[in-house]
Amino acid sequence: MEYIEEIQERVILVGVQLDETDNVKESLDELAELADTAGAETVGKIIQNRETVHPGTYIGKGKIEEVRALMLATDATGIICDDELSPAQMNNLEHELECKVMDRTLLILDIFAKHATTSEGKIQVELAQLRYRASRLVGLGASLSRLGGGIGTRGPGEKKLESDRRLIRKRITALKEELSQVEKHRELLRTGRTRGKMKTAAIVGYTNAGKSTLLNTLTGAGVLSEDKLFATLDPTTRALTLDDGQQILLTDTVGFIRKLPHNLVEAFKSTLEEAKYADYIIHVVDCSNPQAVQQMEVVYDTLQELEVQGKKTITLFNKMDMGAAIRMRDSNADYTLKVSAKTGEGLEDLKALLGKILSEEQIYVEKLFGYQEAGKIQLIREYGQLLSEEYMDTGILVKARVPQEIHGKIM
Repeated sequence: MEYIEEIQERVILVGVQLDETDNVKESLDELAELADTAGAETVGKIIQNRETVHPGTYIGKGKIEEVRALMLATDATGIICDDELSPAQMNNLEHELECKVMDRTLLILDIFAKHATTSEGKIQVELAQLRYRASRLVGLGASLSRLGGGIGTRGPGEKKLESDRRLIRKRITALKEELSQVEKHRELLRTGRTRGKMKTAAIVGYTNAGKSTLLNTLTGAGVLSEDKLFATLDPTTRALTLDDGQQILLTDTVGFIRKLPHNLVEAFKSTLEEAKYADYIIHVVDCSNPQAVQQMEVVYDTLQELEVQGKKTITLFNKMDMGAAIRMRDSNADYTLKVSAKTGEGLEDLKALLGKILSEEQIYVEKLFGYQEAGKIQLIREYGQLLSEEYMDTGILVKARVPQEIHGKIM
């Protein structure tokens, strides 16, 4: 068997500043983090101020010469553009620079391919990659034949499906069918949770905000938690037992990022929809990041795209242990707390708040149940909060809080 050697690529990052509101410098800083996560070394950055992106080559002819000179000076092996390139832009840039050209979308897809571990994650990533490549088949053969190892060659790239559009369409159809079966299974799990009347909270946030660390600290879930973008892709659901005995299900979701490729949003819709079907949203914000406010906006924009609206939201300003700014606000949240998922600071306050929210949505019951009605008390134990029970001659005097759905069954 022939193995492709994994090479560390040396890349130059290229961005276009269209107006003063675009913070391309910070976007390139994030692109450098993405490149690092993918295993590439950033050796230079170039920004061009333009009124519009060049339709043929993304950047103008003068900047192409500047990029070529910087590549020679730094021994760079390729460039990564901060926006999604059209097939023509990618081909023309490769022709002009005679090097590997990647865009932000390809880079994110590559990271997803690297980090997908479950069968669902792998299906979703391959589907997104094939959709991306299907639109870029024309004229791509020569460039693909000399890619070798490195970014953009993981996943379906190794199967050489790019050379045949018919095969790609056939593979996409098969993957969509597989994903449909996975979605049915996920829907069954959701239905089971709903039938069980246990409330759920989806943990959402920008990538690397600390969502997995929060789930691990609260529930001991053992989810991979690294200081890298998109360290975890696959959702994990765990039950959290609060101090008053109430339980709530917490689900970790894939992180959001600016310019998240549309193909990925489509492919990961079943995963991201965990937020849509949750009762509450826990929004984790890395308030040690200078771009925290912009990252919050990206999260809310993505939630809106997924039609996640009207949910009670708790925003956690995370990473307080890193000396983060304490004057942050979130006008979209119902509650805000300052926490450190890593050290546990503020998490007792979070558990108390969750207990309060759950209690507020329950009905207080004080009733004498006959001994023949013991099954109703079991319903309270399972789905509500049994505050006290007193055994008397005529029955059991119960004080409890129960969900609205259970109230009618026990009265």
